[in-house]
Amino acid sequence: MTSLKGAGRLSLVQRIALPGAWLLLIIGFGIANPHVFLTPATFQTMFGSQAVLLVLTLALIVPLTAGDYDLSVGAVLTLSAMMIAILNVQYGWPIWAAIIASLAMGLVVGFLNGIIMVFFGIESLIVTLGMGTLLGGITLWVSNSATISGISHTLVDWVIVKRFAGISLAFFYAIALCALLWWIMEYTSVGRRLLFVGRGRNVSKLSGVRVGRVRVGALMGSSTLAAVAGVLYAGTSGGADPTSGTNLLLPAFAAAFLGATSIMPGRFNPWGTAIAVYFLVTGITGLQLMGIQSYVQQLFYGGALLVAVALSQLSRRRVPLDNG
Repeated sequence: MTSLKGAGRLSLVQRIALPGAWLLLIIGFGIANPHVFLTPATFQTMFGSQAVLLVLTLALIVPLTAGDYDLSVGAVLTLSAMMIAILNVQYGWPIWAAIIASLAMGLVVGFLNGIIMVFFGIESLIVTLGMGTLLGGITLWVSNSATISGISHTLVDWVIVKRFAGISLAFFYAIALCALLWWIMEYTSVGRRLLFVGRGRNVSKLSGVRVGRVRVGALMGSSTLAAVAGVLYAGTSGGADPTSGTNLLLPAFAAAFLGATSIMPGRFNPWGTAIAVYFLVTGITGLQLMGIQSYVQQLFYGGALLVAVALSQLSRRRVPLDNG
């Protein structure tokens, strides 16, 4: 009985460790720089400006749950935003049509990633790395390596201009996607199959799960969410540049693995991911407001990724499949 109580306390500590660390980080920066950091404007900016990163990280955790990596999400985001800019600005498409086209592109890219991976038996890391490089070249080609601005104000208004409680609507879109993905992963057969496949493909096959179909579906979901992140990026910036998604890949992976240590330790989960994103953003914002040089951002994200991967692997070893 004592050991069970001890295990329960350990599990609780693991679940709340990251939220607790986030709170301590806020307190620390608040003490160090109260008149600048502890202001409504700072928190409104942090929450509203990171919706793109949150959605991109949610895209990553879908295939990660199934045991695969998607290194093409940054390139999908970039091409999605660029498609909207080109179709809307240069070709005069209605903004809704340009958005649908960009989402369709994401779906197709995910399908191609999955089919190549499953049919040829190639590791997802290699397939998505190659696809990401290919999409990066396509983006540079169609944009002539130039930034395109002037996207319809309708998209900009509904992403960044309109606000609720002082926070741009982009944040609430990202949280809504987080809630939807949590429901899918926690309460549907699709989510359970993703988890089973990620924990043991051979066992899943013996249990009748169509492993190949699940893995293809996971990559399709990942690319589609990355395209949604591209839509939010286009609405946030009012334009698109050919390298916009590149810088987001490292913090997205750091947040994905860090999120797997919280709320449902040992599992990639949406709410842990959201907390991880804003934990990292709080750290970067606090350091920037204190005048720390910009290279610290790379050190912070890189170090966070290394620590997060190690902690998530330890959590996966300790937590049973049906936890959470």
